[in-house]
Amino acid sequence: MIFANDIMTKDIRINSETAPEPVGLYSHARRVGNLLFLSGVGPRRRGAKEIPGVTLDDRGNIVAYDIEAQCRSVFENVRLILEDAGSGWDKLVDVTVFLTDIRRDFTVYNRVYAEYFKDNQPCRTTVEVTALPTPIAIELKCIATL
Repeated sequence: MIFANDIMTKDIRINSETAPEPVGLYSHARRVGNLLFLSGVGPRRRGAKEIPGVTLDDRGNIVAYDIEAQCRSVFENVRLILEDAGSGWDKLVDVTVFLTDIRRDFTVYNRVYAEYFKDNQPCRTTVEVTALPTPIAIELKCIATL
């Protein structure tokens, strides 16, 4: 017999078969009850070393980047993880966005964000960070319902 409390506290790790591979020891998402918590999602592509919208020098330092291309890639990766976990874009309830250069990138990011989130408007927090774990300019941390 399964009790309601058992269902609500069950913690399930989720790894997407379509989103980029994690860059460390973590799951793409964790399901707890009817909530889905996504790990930080960047613009990389599954199975590829190149990052959409990023130009690196020989030492792996960013020499140029296209924030619009990175935004679109990140949003696509979030969608892939949500769908693989049994959720969807319309079920996002909270989005935290990390930008490495908020002064330079906020206007473009905000415009692209508005395209993707015009129908579903989750809570949102946008913060600037000095760096992200890989040579990217944007990362999202999301919570959705199932």
